[in-house]
Amino acid sequence: MSATTTIRRIKPVLALLAVTLLAGCAPREMTGSIPDDYRTNHPIIISEKEQVADIPVGHADRKLSITQRSIVEQVIANYRANGSGMVHILLPAGSPNEHAAAGLRDDIAAVLRKGGVKPFNINSERYSAGSSDSAPIRLSYSAMTASTHPCGQWPKDLLETADNRHYANFGCASQNNLAAQIANPADLLGPRASSPIDAERRNIVIEDYRGVPSDRPHTPSAAEVDYSW
Repeated sequence: MSATTTIRRIKPVLALLAVTLLAGCAPREMTGSIPDDYRTNHPIIISEKEQVADIPVGHADRKLSITQRSIVEQVIANYRANGSGMVHILLPAGSPNEHAAAGLRDDIAAVLRKGGVKPFNINSERYSAGSSDSAPIRLSYSAMTASTHPCGQWPKDLLETADNRHYANFGCASQNNLAAQIANPADLLGPRASSPIDAERRNIVIEDYRGVPSDRPHTPSAAEVDYSW
């Protein structure tokens, strides 16, 4: 085999090797698996919103039942935790149970006052209920609430995944459920203040650290227990 033939066979191999090396040195475009975040797309927002609780009223009701009273007490608990301002007692007008609802107004106001709502923060109004047979009494007040925007947004086809991003509605239900489970929305704004120091417990810990015997009964450790009977 001549030298010329050998060189001709080696050239394609060298060319392929050169292309491979250049490809390895070329800049690569790195794409993350999930470049966006559902917490950013569906943020939990703390805002003041109107809270409404309905109290069912029967035609023959003359005083609050156990169920009706429990609804009012739940409103009081929520109001004291996150609410502020006025508590409105909205009585139905024009419904068959209008007179029964009006008779329960004083009982509801008494339960509110007993629960800690100031008398000047209790207001009574009427709303048009029409001819509805089951028009309820509504308790309305403003409270700090954690919430997200409504779910169900589908602006794009789910099959359009070339950019490997979340679809628009991804994580919305989870964020709404999390917001609904938060007992105190203010916890999302920052940590709570420290609780008062337990002086008695602090003294016990300091005595243990210093090795000073205390009046507490001594509990033997595992090393001190004798199992040889």
